[in-house]
Amino acid sequence: MCTAQVEEIPLDSVSEKMIIVEGDSIFKSSIALDEVYIFGKLEFESYKEKLRYYILRRKTIKVYPYAKLASERLVELNDSLSRIKKKRKRKKYTRHVQKFIEEEFSEELKKLTRTEGQILVKLIYRQTGKTSFNLVKELRSGWRAFWYNTTAKMFKISIKEEYHPESVHEDYLIEDILQRAFASKRLDRQESVLDYDYASLTNKWNKNAKQKK
Repeated sequence: MCTAQVEEIPLDSVSEKMIIVEGDSIFKSSIALDEVYIFGKLEFESYKEKLRYYILRRKTIKVYPYAKLASERLVELNDSLSRIKKKRKRKKYTRHVQKFIEEEFSEELKKLTRTEGQILVKLIYRQTGKTSFNLVKELRSGWRAFWYNTTAKMFKISIKEEYHPESVHEDYLIEDILQRAFASKRLDRQESVLDYDYASLTNKWNKNAKQKK
């Protein structure tokens, strides 16, 4: 038995538009592209509105990674629990997750302000489709300890808060901040489980702003 090395040949502009199949090639009928948003220039009616937006941006970018992480941990927890049949083992695993969550970022959450904690509650709804209140009910031990030992108890925020960028202007501003941060690679993108379209939301809120003028 013998082996031979095949020389690599750089693809030219024509080859890059072909699909190579075991030595043969066919032209692609289309080229897959990632979805791209074209962002308009930020405009504000007053300095106060501009300041509000940039403060909201700073707070949103600060707490988003926690919401993303909480969503990922929730998915992992539910996937794992679905495979554990015995009640005793489920409780043991949930306690393990509780400890892991607290060690992972509860100390950081204690440093959040009340408004940052409220934004976090909204973003968790964005990522999971559930209020933090309902998550507490569903995952009593781990999630209750997570919230009441860190954010909710300290800041007395509403953990029943939802996220509605289609009807609440501040929520739309948060979504706008996230989409711009995703596009600039400032934040790692995690799609929302909610059913809305950012481009349509932008058109709606821009139209509302023009009508007010």
